[in-house]
Parts: sequence; structure tokens; C-alpha cells
Amino acid sequence: MRPPPSWLPPDLVLLDERCPLPLDRPFTADQAAGLGVSRWFIRLLMDRALIRPILRGTYVVTQVRDCVDLRAAALRLVIPESAIVTDRTAAWLLGVDILPRSAVHAPPPLDVFSSTCSRLRRPGVASGTRQFLPRDLTVVHGVRVTTPLRTALDLGRRLWRFDALAALDGFLRIGVDHDELLAEVERFRGERGVVQLRWLAPLADGRSESVGESVLRLHWYDAGLPKPELQWWVHDETGAPVFRLDLAHPELRYAAEYNGERFHSGDEAEGKDAHRLEWLESRDSWLLDVFTGADVFGLQATAPDRLLAGFHRARQRCGLWVPESAYRDAQP
Repeated sequence: MRPPPSWLPPDLVLLDERCPLPLDRPFTADQAAGLGVSRWFIRLLMDRALIRPILRGTYVVTQVRDCVDLRAAALRLVIPESAIVTDRTAAWLLGVDILPRSAVHAPPPLDVFSSTCSRLRRPGVASGTRQFLPRDLTVVHGVRVTTPLRTALDLGRRLWRFDALAALDGFLRIGVDHDELLAEVERFRGERGVVQLRWLAPLADGRSESVGESVLRLHWYDAGLPKPELQWWVHDETGAPVFRLDLAHPELRYAAEYNGERFHSGDEAEGKDAHRLEWLESRDSWLLDVFTGADVFGLQATAPDRLLAGFHRARQRCGLWVPESAYRDAQP
């Protein structure tokens, strides 16, 4: 067992100025080695959560906040100046995290194309040739990247349909105009994935707040249910908004919620979720089904069947008496 260096005492909370590594910017393993921090120590720092990976082969100390500038700086370390960042990596740089779910275990490949139309051949890079118009490209903190609109169109064609809708929702959420997106679809006539893009682009909605919500909404459509309302507010008897529902059919008072692990795990979060469900049920007004990642992701997802069953239950009970105050629930 190698003895730790003096800048790495056992009780260290965060790396500080004693550490030879940069404290304000990304670095590569080779750069760390040049500063006297071997790959063995890189693994040790990772195990102790004192540094974190950003991209394949790039790291940053834990206390540095994630931002577009940080992501661009990491990309500048690993791609040539002539490269064009595309697809999932472009989305990540632009602030739409649509990385594969395996990214929590291993950094995903970089989606990078060369402006000279030659494939980049290096480990951890997914590359090839692609045609771009001048309006398809922009520069973000020194990195050449496809624009938000072009990135949305590419991901809407190339990703698995559930991730594709989540990507389209994400780009509308950060400001891509829906009409512009729809107007560009036929530009890709005859190209890979355009049939999928034609179907998904009209369904895209920037009000969806997470990948899980987007995926659940596509299951809703796959189940053949009428178009849902997104982020529908339920009010109390005074008219004050109390709870917001991810997907709702107000006429039948049926709703579906996606509870992701990030915001819905732990005793406090689970207690709030239970109180919310109890409040809705006690009013005898809304029927709510809650879904998790296991329900919506994968080939064996149960969401479509559960949505159909829930909608059927809501239809059966829609003629039952409901207190008059419950009908005050309307979107503000």
C-alpha cells in the first residue's frame, strides 16, 4: 500500500491549495501525471470522491460547479480544433443531459465529427462524416458544436424513440422554437430516422421537466389515451394551487406521475409523496398512478398497461358523486 502524499491527509474534506492538481479547471490523467499525481492516485481520489470525471479521460476536483464553460473546457482537452461536437455530446454541452443511462457507470463515447470529413480514430470517440449547413453550427466557449435546433433534429432521428422525445422536450425547454423544429423536419426527407422524427416532433413539449416524464408521456400515447395536459395544477377549496401533476386528463380526473430517484428517494421525500397522494385521494377527486424508472424504461416496461388500467378505473368512477368544491380544480 502506497503511503498518501502530504497533501492528502486522511481527514481531508476537499482538495485545497496543497494539492498539485488544478482546483478551478478540468485536467487529463496525463496532465495529472506531469504534476506528480499518478493514475493510481487518480483512482484513489475518485474512490474518496475528491475528484469526479467529466468526460472520458478528463477530471475536475469535486467542489467545482458544473456549467457550460466547464464542459467546454473539458472538451477542448480531448478534441482537435477542427472537430464538430454533435448528438448526445452536443446536447450535454448545451445543457440538455440526454446521456445514456449507462453513463452513471462509465463515461459515454464522445460524439465528434471532423470538419474535414474524415473520421476521428481514437478510443472513446464515436465519429464519422455528416453534412452540415452553415446555420447548423455554432461556437460555445471555443468549441465548435451543432446548434440547439440541429442537435434536436439529429437526436430526434437517431436515438431510441423514448430518448428521442426526451431530447426534443429538453431542447424546447431551453428555448428551441417548436415551429422552427417542425419546419425543419422535411429537410431530412429520405434520411435515417426521419419517419420517427415526423411522428415525435409534433408531440414534443418543453413543459416536460425530466427524461422520465417524457418517456412516461410517450407510453401514454402508445397506450392510445387522449392527449394529456402537462403540469396541471390542483387547487384546494380556497382556489390556492396545492399540487402539480405531471400528466393529467382533467375531465376524468386521472393523472400519472413520474417519481425519479433523485428527488423522490429518502424518508423525507417519500413522506411528502405519501402526503400528496393521500391528499388527492381523500378529496375523492383525482385518481393518481405513480411510476418509477422500472415502470417506464426497458423493453418490459409496464407503464402502458398500467396507464390503460388507470384510465379505465377513472372512467368507471367518473359518474360517482364528488364534492362540489372539488370542481374548483382548474389550471391557473
